[in-house]
Amino acid sequence: MIKRHFFLIAAGVLLGLMVIAVVFKLAFAGDGAEKKGGPGGGRGGRGQAVAVATVSTRDFSDQIRVLGVARGQRSVNITSSTSELITRVMFTDGQRVAAGTPLVQLQAREEDAGIIEAQAQVDQAQRQYDRYKTLADRGIAPRVTAEQAETDLASARAALAAARARLGDRVIRAPFAGIIGLTTVTPGTLVSPGGVIATLDDTSVIRVDFPVPERYLGVLRPGLPLTATADAYRNEAFSGRIALIDSRINETTRAVTARAEFPNPGGRILPGMMLRVAVAQGQRTSTAAPEAAVQYEGQTAYVYRIVRGDRGETAQRVEVQAGAVEGGFVEILSGVAAGDRIVASGLNRIQPNAPVTTGNGQRQGGAGKAGTPAR
Repeated sequence: MIKRHFFLIAAGVLLGLMVIAVVFKLAFAGDGAEKKGGPGGGRGGRGQAVAVATVSTRDFSDQIRVLGVARGQRSVNITSSTSELITRVMFTDGQRVAAGTPLVQLQAREEDAGIIEAQAQVDQAQRQYDRYKTLADRGIAPRVTAEQAETDLASARAALAAARARLGDRVIRAPFAGIIGLTTVTPGTLVSPGGVIATLDDTSVIRVDFPVPERYLGVLRPGLPLTATADAYRNEAFSGRIALIDSRINETTRAVTARAEFPNPGGRILPGMMLRVAVAQGQRTSTAAPEAAVQYEGQTAYVYRIVRGDRGETAQRVEVQAGAVEGGFVEILSGVAAGDRIVASGLNRIQPNAPVTTGNGQRQGGAGKAGTPAR
Protein backbone atom coordinates (compact mmCIF):
# COMPACT_ATOMS: atom_id res chain seq x y z
CA MET A 1 0.00 0.00 0.00
CA ILE A 2 2.83 2.42 0.89
CA LYS A 3 4.54 1.71 -2.42
CA ARG A 4 1.34 2.49 -4.35
CA HIS A 5 0.92 5.85 -2.59
CA PHE A 6 4.53 6.72 -3.33
CA PHE A 7 4.00 6.31 -7.08
CA LEU A 8 0.85 8.45 -7.02
CA ILE A 9 2.65 11.25 -5.20
CA ALA A 10 5.59 11.11 -7.67
CA ALA A 11 3.19 11.32 -10.66
CA GLY A 12 1.43 14.34 -9.12
CA VAL A 13 4.73 16.15 -8.56
CA LEU A 14 5.82 15.45 -12.17
CA LEU A 15 2.54 16.77 -13.56
CA GLY A 16 2.87 19.93 -11.50
CA LEU A 17 6.39 20.57 -12.78
CA MET A 18 5.16 20.20 -16.34
CA VAL A 19 2.38 22.77 -15.81
CA ILE A 20 4.87 25.22 -14.25
CA ALA A 21 7.22 24.79 -17.24
CA VAL A 22 4.42 25.56 -19.74
CA VAL A 23 3.40 28.70 -17.80
CA PHE A 24 6.98 30.00 -17.74
CA LYS A 25 7.39 29.32 -21.47
CA LEU A 26 4.27 31.28 -22.35
CA ALA A 27 5.26 34.15 -20.09
CA PHE A 28 8.73 34.50 -21.61
CA ALA A 29 7.30 34.22 -25.15
CA GLY A 30 4.85 37.09 -24.42
CA ASP A 31 7.70 39.24 -23.06
CA GLY A 32 9.70 38.59 -26.22
CA ALA A 33 6.77 39.60 -28.42
CA GLU A 34 6.30 42.81 -26.45
CA LYS A 35 9.97 43.64 -26.82
CA LYS A 36 9.70 43.22 -30.58
CA GLY A 37 6.59 45.35 -30.74
CA GLY A 38 4.17 42.48 -31.46
CA PRO A 39 2.64 41.63 -34.87
CA GLY A 40 2.15 44.83 -36.78
CA GLY A 41 3.19 47.01 -33.82
CA GLY A 42 6.15 49.33 -33.42
CA ARG A 43 8.73 50.36 -35.92
CA GLY A 44 10.24 46.90 -36.05
CA GLY A 45 6.90 45.07 -36.57
CA ARG A 46 6.58 42.73 -39.56
CA GLY A 47 3.44 42.68 -41.71
CA GLN A 48 2.31 40.87 -44.85
CA ALA A 49 5.15 40.48 -47.36
CA VAL A 50 4.11 41.99 -50.70
CA ALA A 51 5.54 42.59 -54.17
CA VAL A 52 5.80 46.23 -55.16
CA ALA A 53 5.08 47.98 -58.47
CA THR A 54 5.93 51.58 -59.24
CA VAL A 55 3.28 53.62 -61.04
CA SER A 56 4.74 55.08 -64.21
CA THR A 57 3.59 56.35 -67.62
CA ARG A 58 2.90 54.41 -70.80
CA ASP A 59 1.53 55.05 -74.26
CA PHE A 60 -2.11 54.06 -74.76
CA SER A 61 -4.12 54.17 -77.96
CA ASP A 62 -7.81 54.46 -78.72
CA GLN A 63 -8.75 51.45 -80.78
CA ILE A 64 -11.65 50.16 -82.85
CA ARG A 65 -12.08 46.49 -81.99
CA VAL A 66 -14.09 44.20 -84.26
CA LEU A 67 -14.30 40.52 -85.21
CA GLY A 68 -13.45 39.14 -88.64
CA VAL A 69 -12.97 35.79 -90.39
CA ALA A 70 -9.68 34.99 -92.11
CA ARG A 71 -9.76 34.19 -95.82
CA GLY A 72 -6.97 33.19 -98.14
CA GLN A 73 -5.80 35.64 -100.78
CA ARG A 74 -7.28 33.16 -103.26
CA SER A 75 -9.36 30.13 -102.39
CA VAL A 76 -11.19 27.69 -104.63
CA ASN A 77 -12.90 24.31 -104.55
CA ILE A 78 -11.48 22.02 -107.23
CA THR A 79 -14.46 20.48 -109.08
CA SER A 80 -15.25 18.62 -112.29
CA SER A 81 -17.48 19.91 -115.08
CA THR A 82 -18.64 16.39 -116.05
CA SER A 83 -19.58 13.13 -114.39
CA GLU A 84 -16.64 10.78 -114.77
CA LEU A 85 -14.39 8.32 -112.97
CA ILE A 86 -11.05 9.44 -111.57
CA THR A 87 -8.28 7.29 -112.99
CA ARG A 88 -5.31 8.99 -111.37
CA VAL A 89 -4.68 11.28 -108.38
CA MET A 90 -1.49 13.31 -108.79
CA PHE A 91 -1.29 15.17 -105.47
CA THR A 92 -1.08 14.46 -101.74
CA ASP A 93 -3.02 16.11 -98.93
CA GLY A 94 -1.35 19.29 -97.73
CA GLN A 95 0.91 19.53 -100.78
CA ARG A 96 2.00 22.95 -102.02
CA VAL A 97 1.49 23.13 -105.78
CA ALA A 98 2.35 25.64 -108.50
CA ALA A 99 -0.11 27.14 -110.95
CA GLY A 100 -0.98 24.65 -113.71
CA THR A 101 0.09 21.55 -111.75
CA PRO A 102 -1.98 18.46 -112.80
CA LEU A 103 -4.13 17.29 -109.91
CA VAL A 104 -6.41 14.48 -111.13
CA GLN A 105 -6.88 12.56 -114.39
CA LEU A 106 -10.44 11.65 -115.41
CA GLN A 107 -11.34 8.65 -117.55
CA ALA A 108 -10.95 9.68 -121.21
CA ARG A 109 -11.52 6.66 -123.49
CA GLU A 110 -13.72 8.55 -125.94
CA GLU A 111 -11.30 11.45 -126.04
CA ASP A 112 -8.38 9.10 -126.74
CA ALA A 113 -10.31 7.52 -129.60
CA GLY A 114 -11.23 10.96 -130.91
CA ILE A 115 -7.57 11.95 -131.07
CA ILE A 116 -6.69 8.80 -133.00
CA GLU A 117 -9.46 9.51 -135.49
CA ALA A 118 -8.54 13.17 -135.86
CA GLN A 119 -4.85 12.29 -136.35
CA ALA A 120 -5.80 9.85 -139.13
CA GLN A 121 -7.81 12.54 -140.88
CA VAL A 122 -4.88 14.95 -140.66
CA ASP A 123 -2.54 12.37 -142.17
CA GLN A 124 -5.02 11.69 -145.02
CA ALA A 125 -5.51 15.40 -145.69
CA GLN A 126 -1.74 15.94 -145.69
CA ARG A 127 -1.23 13.25 -148.33
CA GLN A 128 -4.03 14.67 -150.50
CA TYR A 129 -2.61 18.15 -150.27
CA ASP A 130 0.93 17.02 -151.14
CA ARG A 131 -0.32 15.09 -154.21
CA TYR A 132 -2.56 17.86 -155.61
CA LYS A 133 0.07 20.52 -154.94
CA THR A 134 2.67 18.53 -156.94
CA LEU A 135 0.23 18.05 -159.82
CA ALA A 136 -0.74 21.71 -159.76
CA ASP A 137 2.92 22.77 -159.80
CA ARG A 138 3.43 20.61 -162.92
CA GLY A 139 0.27 22.03 -164.57
CA ILE A 140 -1.44 18.66 -164.67
CA ALA A 141 -4.16 19.49 -162.11
CA PRO A 142 -5.97 22.78 -161.66
CA ARG A 143 -4.67 25.11 -158.93
CA VAL A 144 -8.11 25.25 -157.29
CA THR A 145 -7.87 21.53 -156.53
CA ALA A 146 -4.66 22.10 -154.56
CA GLU A 147 -6.21 25.01 -152.72
CA GLN A 148 -9.20 22.87 -151.72
CA ALA A 149 -6.85 20.16 -150.45
CA GLU A 150 -5.01 22.79 -148.40
CA THR A 151 -8.32 23.89 -146.83
CA ASP A 152 -9.20 20.28 -145.99
CA LEU A 153 -5.80 19.88 -144.31
CA ALA A 154 -6.38 22.98 -142.15
CA SER A 155 -9.81 21.68 -141.11
CA ALA A 156 -8.34 18.31 -140.15
CA ARG A 157 -5.66 19.99 -138.05
CA ALA A 158 -8.31 22.09 -136.28
CA ALA A 159 -10.30 18.94 -135.53
CA LEU A 160 -7.17 17.33 -134.06
CA ALA A 161 -6.56 20.40 -131.86
CA ALA A 162 -10.16 20.25 -130.63
CA ALA A 163 -9.80 16.54 -129.80
CA ARG A 164 -6.63 17.22 -127.84
CA ALA A 165 -8.37 20.06 -125.97
CA ARG A 166 -11.18 17.70 -124.99
CA LEU A 167 -8.57 15.27 -123.70
CA GLY A 168 -6.91 18.10 -121.79
CA ASP A 169 -10.21 18.84 -120.09
CA ARG A 170 -9.94 15.39 -118.53
CA VAL A 171 -6.89 16.58 -116.59
CA ILE A 172 -7.84 19.00 -113.80
CA ARG A 173 -5.04 21.44 -112.98
CA ALA A 174 -4.35 23.93 -110.18
CA PRO A 175 -5.58 27.38 -111.29
CA PHE A 176 -3.03 29.13 -109.04
CA ALA A 177 -0.24 28.35 -106.60
CA GLY A 178 -1.37 27.27 -103.15
CA ILE A 179 -1.82 24.45 -100.65
CA ILE A 180 -4.10 21.47 -101.23
CA GLY A 181 -6.42 20.63 -98.34
CA LEU A 182 -7.61 17.26 -97.11
CA THR A 183 -9.45 15.09 -99.65
CA THR A 184 -11.10 11.68 -99.81
CA VAL A 185 -10.94 11.02 -103.57
CA THR A 186 -8.97 8.06 -104.91
CA PRO A 187 -8.62 6.41 -108.32
CA GLY A 188 -12.04 4.92 -109.13
CA THR A 189 -14.03 7.69 -107.41
CA LEU A 190 -16.98 8.91 -109.49
CA VAL A 191 -17.19 12.68 -109.49
CA SER A 192 -20.14 14.74 -110.62
CA PRO A 193 -20.40 18.37 -111.75
CA GLY A 194 -19.93 20.64 -108.75
CA GLY A 195 -18.63 17.86 -106.52
CA VAL A 196 -15.57 18.99 -104.53
CA ILE A 197 -12.45 17.03 -105.37
CA ALA A 198 -10.10 19.09 -103.21
CA THR A 199 -9.63 22.61 -101.84
CA LEU A 200 -6.85 24.97 -102.87
CA ASP A 201 -5.84 28.01 -100.80
CA ASP A 202 -3.23 30.68 -101.35
CA THR A 203 -2.37 31.63 -97.75
CA SER A 204 0.72 33.73 -98.42
CA VAL A 205 -1.50 36.73 -97.62
CA ILE A 206 -4.58 36.54 -95.41
CA ARG A 207 -7.58 38.76 -96.03
CA VAL A 208 -10.08 39.74 -93.34
CA ASP A 209 -13.32 41.56 -94.11
CA PHE A 210 -14.85 43.25 -91.07
CA PRO A 211 -17.63 45.80 -90.49
CA VAL A 212 -16.86 49.22 -89.02
CA PRO A 213 -19.56 51.67 -87.83
CA GLU A 214 -19.95 54.55 -90.24
CA ARG A 215 -18.98 57.11 -87.57
CA TYR A 216 -15.40 55.86 -87.93
CA LEU A 217 -15.37 56.29 -91.71
CA GLY A 218 -13.28 59.44 -91.38
CA VAL A 219 -10.58 57.47 -89.55
CA LEU A 220 -10.30 54.59 -92.02
CA ARG A 221 -8.07 54.80 -95.06
CA PRO A 222 -6.19 52.30 -97.24
CA GLY A 223 -2.76 51.61 -95.79
CA LEU A 224 -3.79 52.25 -92.17
CA PRO A 225 -1.87 49.79 -89.92
CA LEU A 226 -3.76 47.44 -87.62
CA THR A 227 -3.23 44.33 -85.52
CA ALA A 228 -5.15 41.10 -85.05
CA THR A 229 -5.12 38.34 -82.44
CA ALA A 230 -6.50 34.80 -82.53
CA ASP A 231 -7.49 32.37 -79.78
CA ALA A 232 -4.85 29.94 -81.04
CA TYR A 233 -2.08 32.49 -80.42
CA ARG A 234 -3.30 34.47 -77.40
CA ASN A 235 -0.12 36.40 -76.67
CA GLU A 236 0.83 37.15 -80.27
CA ALA A 237 -0.38 39.99 -82.46
CA PHE A 238 -0.27 39.89 -86.25
CA SER A 239 0.42 43.17 -88.02
CA GLY A 240 -1.35 44.13 -91.23
CA ARG A 241 -2.93 47.04 -93.04
CA ILE A 242 -6.25 48.10 -94.50
CA ALA A 243 -6.19 47.28 -98.21
CA LEU A 244 -9.66 48.37 -99.35
CA ILE A 245 -12.81 50.03 -98.04
CA ASP A 246 -16.15 49.14 -99.56
CA SER A 247 -17.83 51.73 -101.75
CA ARG A 248 -21.20 51.37 -99.97
CA ILE A 249 -22.51 51.53 -96.40
CA ASN A 250 -24.96 48.87 -95.28
CA GLU A 251 -28.29 50.65 -94.80
CA THR A 252 -29.44 48.18 -92.15
CA THR A 253 -26.36 48.00 -89.93
CA ARG A 254 -25.00 51.46 -90.78
CA ALA A 255 -21.55 49.93 -91.14
CA VAL A 256 -18.98 49.91 -93.90
CA THR A 257 -16.93 46.82 -94.74
CA ALA A 258 -13.16 47.18 -94.66
CA ARG A 259 -10.71 44.60 -95.98
CA ALA A 260 -7.43 44.04 -94.16
CA GLU A 261 -4.44 42.11 -95.42
CA PHE A 262 -1.94 40.29 -93.19
CA PRO A 263 1.34 38.75 -94.42
CA ASN A 264 1.35 35.07 -93.51
CA PRO A 265 4.80 33.70 -94.41
CA GLY A 266 4.63 30.79 -91.97
CA GLY A 267 1.06 29.86 -92.85
CA ARG A 268 0.02 30.10 -89.19
CA ILE A 269 -3.23 31.92 -89.90
CA LEU A 270 -5.64 29.50 -91.56
CA PRO A 271 -8.66 30.40 -93.66
CA GLY A 272 -11.80 30.39 -91.54
CA MET A 273 -9.98 31.40 -88.33
CA MET A 274 -11.73 34.01 -86.17
CA LEU A 275 -9.58 37.11 -85.64
CA ARG A 276 -9.98 40.06 -83.29
CA VAL A 277 -8.97 43.10 -85.28
CA ALA A 278 -7.83 46.31 -83.58
CA VAL A 279 -7.53 49.54 -85.54
CA ALA A 280 -5.59 52.30 -83.75
CA GLN A 281 -7.10 55.79 -83.87
CA GLY A 282 -4.38 57.69 -81.99
CA GLN A 283 -1.95 57.55 -79.06
CA ARG A 284 -1.72 59.30 -75.71
CA THR A 285 0.58 59.04 -72.69
CA SER A 286 -1.07 58.25 -69.35
CA THR A 287 -0.30 56.96 -65.88
CA ALA A 288 -0.39 53.15 -65.79
CA ALA A 289 -0.43 50.29 -63.29
CA PRO A 290 -0.12 46.52 -63.82
CA GLU A 291 -3.46 44.73 -64.23
CA ALA A 292 -2.71 42.50 -61.21
CA ALA A 293 -2.36 45.59 -59.01
CA VAL A 294 -5.89 46.86 -59.69
CA GLN A 295 -8.86 45.49 -57.73
CA TYR A 296 -12.43 45.89 -58.95
CA GLU A 297 -15.63 45.98 -56.93
CA GLY A 298 -18.59 46.56 -59.19
CA GLN A 299 -17.87 49.71 -61.21
CA THR A 300 -15.19 50.94 -58.79
CA ALA A 301 -11.44 50.24 -59.07
CA TYR A 302 -8.91 50.30 -56.22
CA VAL A 303 -5.18 49.99 -55.68
CA TYR A 304 -3.20 49.60 -52.46
CA ARG A 305 -0.70 52.44 -52.21
CA ILE A 306 2.26 51.77 -49.93
CA VAL A 307 2.66 54.61 -47.42
CA ARG A 308 5.59 55.00 -45.03
CA GLY A 309 4.76 56.24 -41.53
CA ASP A 310 6.04 56.19 -37.97
CA ARG A 311 4.96 52.56 -37.55
CA GLY A 312 6.55 51.43 -40.82
CA GLU A 313 4.96 50.78 -44.20
CA THR A 314 1.20 50.28 -44.55
CA ALA A 315 -1.10 49.47 -47.49
CA GLN A 316 -3.52 52.33 -48.05
CA ARG A 317 -6.54 51.47 -50.16
CA VAL A 318 -7.07 54.17 -52.82
CA GLU A 319 -9.95 54.49 -55.25
CA VAL A 320 -8.76 55.12 -58.83
CA GLN A 321 -10.42 55.87 -62.14
CA ALA A 322 -9.42 53.18 -64.62
CA GLY A 323 -9.28 53.71 -68.36
CA ALA A 324 -8.03 51.52 -71.20
CA VAL A 325 -6.31 48.18 -70.71
CA GLU A 326 -3.40 47.37 -73.02
CA GLY A 327 -0.43 45.04 -72.84
CA GLY A 328 -1.14 43.96 -69.25
CA PHE A 329 -1.39 47.54 -67.92
CA VAL A 330 -4.38 49.61 -66.82
CA GLU A 331 -4.61 53.28 -67.62
CA ILE A 332 -5.05 55.26 -64.39
CA LEU A 333 -6.88 58.53 -64.97
CA SER A 334 -6.90 59.66 -61.33
CA GLY A 335 -6.19 58.45 -57.78
CA VAL A 336 -2.44 57.85 -57.92
CA ALA A 337 0.48 59.60 -59.57
CA ALA A 338 3.59 58.46 -61.38
CA GLY A 339 6.21 57.35 -58.90
CA ASP A 340 3.76 56.04 -56.28
CA ARG A 341 4.47 52.55 -54.98
CA ILE A 342 1.56 50.11 -54.98
CA VAL A 343 1.02 46.47 -54.08
CA ALA A 344 1.62 44.48 -57.24
CA SER A 345 -0.27 41.26 -56.51
CA GLY A 346 -2.08 39.23 -53.88
CA LEU A 347 -4.59 41.95 -53.09
CA ASN A 348 -7.03 39.48 -51.57
CA ARG A 349 -4.59 38.95 -48.67
CA ILE A 350 -4.25 42.66 -47.85
CA GLN A 351 -6.46 44.66 -45.48
CA PRO A 352 -6.76 48.48 -45.71
CA ASN A 353 -4.08 50.24 -43.64
CA ALA A 354 -2.49 46.90 -42.71
CA PRO A 355 1.29 46.81 -42.17
CA VAL A 356 3.29 45.34 -45.04
CA THR A 357 6.88 44.47 -45.73
CA THR A 358 8.53 44.93 -49.09
CA GLY A 359 11.59 43.32 -50.61
CA ASN A 360 14.42 45.03 -52.39
CA GLY A 361 13.15 44.07 -55.87
CA GLN A 362 10.31 46.08 -57.36
CA ARG A 363 8.13 45.53 -60.37
CA GLN A 364 8.11 48.72 -62.38
CA GLY A 365 4.93 50.10 -63.92
CA GLY A 366 7.03 50.67 -67.00
CA ALA A 367 7.43 53.48 -69.47
CA GLY A 368 7.35 53.55 -73.19
CA LYS A 369 4.95 52.09 -75.69
CA ALA A 370 2.36 49.57 -74.69
CA GLY A 371 2.67 46.03 -75.94
CA THR A 372 0.14 43.76 -77.54
CA PRO A 373 -3.46 44.97 -76.99
CA ALA A 374 -5.25 42.68 -74.57
CA ARG A 375 -8.50 44.36 -73.76
